[in-house]
Amino acid sequence: MTNTNQLGQFLRARRAQVEPAAAGLFPGGDRRVPGLRREEVAVLAGVSADYYARLEQGRERHPSPQILDALARTFRFDTDTRAHLYRLAGLTTGLVPAPAGDIVHPALLTLMDAFPHAAAYVLGPAFDVLAANRPGAALLAPFGPRPNMVRVLFTDPLARTFFDDWPFAADAVVHALRLNAGLLPNHPAIRTVRDDLAGCPDFTTRWDRQGVGALLRTGKTFHHPAEGRLDLTYQTFDVRDAPGQQLQVGTFDHGTRTCR
Repeated sequence: MTNTNQLGQFLRARRAQVEPAAAGLFPGGDRRVPGLRREEVAVLAGVSADYYARLEQGRERHPSPQILDALARTFRFDTDTRAHLYRLAGLTTGLVPAPAGDIVHPALLTLMDAFPHAAAYVLGPAFDVLAANRPGAALLAPFGPRPNMVRVLFTDPLARTFFDDWPFAADAVVHALRLNAGLLPNHPAIRTVRDDLAGCPDFTTRWDRQGVGALLRTGKTFHHPAEGRLDLTYQTFDVRDAPGQQLQVGTFDHGTRTCR
């Protein structure tokens, strides 16, 4: 899954996902491929068709910020996706991984234990669960003591019933993994997860769509083998002194039991 033309692959994949009508174009005519044509993207972004073709082909690798902004507007990128586009073009720097690697600071462990009625856990850049408080560990117990949530979603049969909306969860984790891959280029754990799942069609189909997005505040419903249905509202926080780590805190909705 290694690619030396990441910017071009990203643009091609996202171009194919833009409906002509959504871009203000008449969708008729003989369209042999989905989405916009290269020439249409060039017109909408205000660049020459030859220049845009060279971007996709990897013959031009240093677009200006103005061109990237024009492409982001054409594709209607959100903030996370626009920032990812800039990183692929080499115009922003990624994060510097935490020197401690997968070690969670004791102060963060103490903080998680101060949430006795919330499921809290720390995720690494590749979405390994690095630490959890008691409710968080109980929630994720069906998947082992330190699961990798990407592998869980795509390789553990229980995931399809555990996550009430499995397709949403699968999309979200792949988008977030790609975001982390841009922030932490060549991170070994991210690369290993990608390579390990290269033979999984459900994963590769989503990965090839080039979707990008951070884990946001959202409601999730789980069907826990021991606890039954659990409804939680999640917040995700970046761990500022350990770049690449994220704290997830899920509060149990009113009327839902807390995991013991």
